Amino acid sequence: MDALLYWLARSLLGFLQLWPLGWVARIGRGCGALAFWLDARHRRVAIGNVTRCFGDRLEPKEVRALVRENFKRLGENYASAVKTSAMTDAELGAHLEWIGLERVSELSVGTRAPWVCQSGAGSCVVAIGHFGNFELYARPPAGIGKIRIAATYRGLRQPGLDRLMQSLRNRAKCLFFERRRDAAALKRSMAGGGLCLGLLADQHAGDNGLWLPFLGSDCSTSAAPALLAQRYGCPLFTAVCYRVGSARWRVEMGPEIPTMTAEGKRREPAEIMREVNSAFEAAIARDPANWFWVHKRWKPRSPRSLRKNAFSDALVS
Repeated sequence: MDALLYWLARSLLGFLQLWPLGWVARIGRGCGALAFWLDARHRRVAIGNVTRCFGDRLEPKEVRALVRENFKRLGENYASAVKTSAMTDAELGAHLEWIGLERVSELSVGTRAPWVCQSGAGSCVVAIGHFGNFELYARPPAGIGKIRIAATYRGLRQPGLDRLMQSLRNRAKCLFFERRRDAAALKRSMAGGGLCLGLLADQHAGDNGLWLPFLGSDCSTSAAPALLAQRYGCPLFTAVCYRVGSARWRVEMGPEIPTMTAEGKRREPAEIMREVNSAFEAAIARDPANWFWVHKRWKPRSPRSLRKNAFSDALVS
């Protein structure tokens, strides 16, 4: 079964990569529209999430219309990610714009506060979310100095599909670390300096997360961006990928979020992650259909203690 899934997926990816990006985006939107009608489970999740957050401002038919557009966007993003993974930086340049990337390139200058440890010199942590074509976070343009781009991911259960996904990602000039296996390798890379690490921080983090407000309701929030930035003395930013047109995106990096006080004391991780959540809330308010509404972000808090996340523990210990 794994081999069958692998070859089916590989054939589909090969088919999509034959077409121009504009056509691939249209195909994806069509598939997303079809998924809205066929995928009842995720449709219910998305409608429930949007109603929770915007039900006091939107009529039920408006909620449903927003979710329908969200499914189309997801189809467009997934299909486009397949195509953009095979495009050169020059080809992608006409479809992707970066705003605020100079904040990363300036890290190579080496101006650091005296209280900052030097183990992660020239590095930064970027809290990212499932906005737009989020695979494009790994495709910054040339000209950011010697900074290396890195990200974490969670491998798929099917080994064949997991290898196929990594073969797509490995075409980017980005280091990828599997969350459950590569904690030690990521620690070495962060300690070596010159790393820009993107961490997805907009999903439910289980009982080990910080319970913080997000779009009006408390939910479990990962503390990893704050803890890693503090451990390695790195600046912390946020980044959001916006869809600005068919097959066109803009990644915007936000201003630095302080992880230390002016006196050099560590801020509470909860305070830091509240600012990250606020940045994501502003991005969702700007374009509600651009976010990943099909995820169960607001799960009820379990009374039982779940097994600790070994990846997070290994990073911050």
